[in-house]
Amino acid sequence: METSVQLTFGAPSMTSVVEALARVAKTRATVLLQGESGTGKELAARLIHEGSPRAKGPFVAINCAVLTEDLLQSELFGHEKGAFTGAHAQRRGRIEMADGGTFFLDEVGELKPALQATLLRVLEERRFERVGGSRSITVDVRWVAATNRDLRSMADEGTWRADLYHRLATFPVRLPPLRERREDIVPLAESLIAQLSAPANGSAPPKIDDAAKARLESQSWPGNVRELRNVLERAMVMADGPVIRSEHLLIDEAPPRASASPGEGSLAELERRAILRTLAAVGGNRRVAADTLGIGLRTLYAKLRMYDGFQKGAQLYC
Repeated sequence: METSVQLTFGAPSMTSVVEALARVAKTRATVLLQGESGTGKELAARLIHEGSPRAKGPFVAINCAVLTEDLLQSELFGHEKGAFTGAHAQRRGRIEMADGGTFFLDEVGELKPALQATLLRVLEERRFERVGGSRSITVDVRWVAATNRDLRSMADEGTWRADLYHRLATFPVRLPPLRERREDIVPLAESLIAQLSAPANGSAPPKIDDAAKARLESQSWPGNVRELRNVLERAMVMADGPVIRSEHLLIDEAPPRASASPGEGSLAELERRAILRTLAAVGGNRRVAADTLGIGLRTLYAKLRMYDGFQKGAQLYC
């Protein structure tokens, strides 16, 4: 887990996020982690737990999106014997198991209204009853929640409880998607490959060639670090050798649309640099470059003509 945290949060662009997590970890504040799928919200929750005075206590997590409302209520609060069909014995819930430690509510935005109300009461009173029970159980739990939804907007629209949002968002932390920190993509990819190669009898991890690096940097990565890891794991199987090339990267991609006047840092500018880098890597062969980039030759020619001053730059490699 420590290695995964270092991979996801070790880049310079994540310094402010890491500092915020370290600062809030030392307090009792409830934390709301916001970010797209695959940005490392559970890793951030574990980082908070491990940096807190509760580090020796349990870290208990539950994904609110994968269980039905009835099952989720039983998982959260536990149940008494005979509470429902199949409840043959008393069972402690996840919140009770987290007593003295940290409880992580992943995908909290998926909670139905009735459970939102129940959770609000638990957060405020720090007590609850098992399903089918009447005895109040008091817990000492540090709460961390995560969501890929905009709970603030949902609360403003009345589709999510505003009082629960404000209770959870005592200390909100946004985890940026990978496309907002493209300078991290290649170093992160190299670290992930080293991690994935570790069990392979000490063999050296494969290298990523320039064309493959350019292609990795040009992607939008909607699945973020999780998607990047999956693509690299597949690429290592496809490469079956010391070098990962662009054709080994099996990515679900739609080529980004170019702008007539790309600005520094824009998607069109990133695409322009990726094309130039690929042309350089293949010795200026435009057909090979098009195949490497996963676009048609006519599309490549159109892109070369599209940007002001682009053709002059491209001629360096042709």
